[in-house]
Amino acid sequence: MGAVHRRSIVTDVADVADDTAGPDLVTAKAVLIYVVKQLVEQPDAVEVELDDRGRRPVLNVHVGDGDMGRVIGKRGRVAQSIRTVVRAAAARDGGDVEVEFLD
Repeated sequence: MGAVHRRSIVTDVADVADDTAGPDLVTAKAVLIYVVKQLVEQPDAVEVELDDRGRRPVLNVHVGDGDMGRVIGKRGRVAQSIRTVVRAAAARDGGDVEVEFLD
């Protein structure tokens, strides 16, 4: 079995602090990146981009080939759980966000 690379949530927050995410979404984006990277086999392929053109900002998640099933889970339960946690992180900072998982 290969070595497992774990990053702390603090590192991910620092990675997105100077990103395009506003101050109310920095924690939410960092939490999303951290959780998704823990679930996939190719954590370096995880990308999260902010789309703030609509009424509510959307964090679009892209993962490596073959990892989408791990992120979605059976009947979408894992994806829904991720959305719930990320919305709570955004609300903690006074923000509101949607999460979309894209191929």
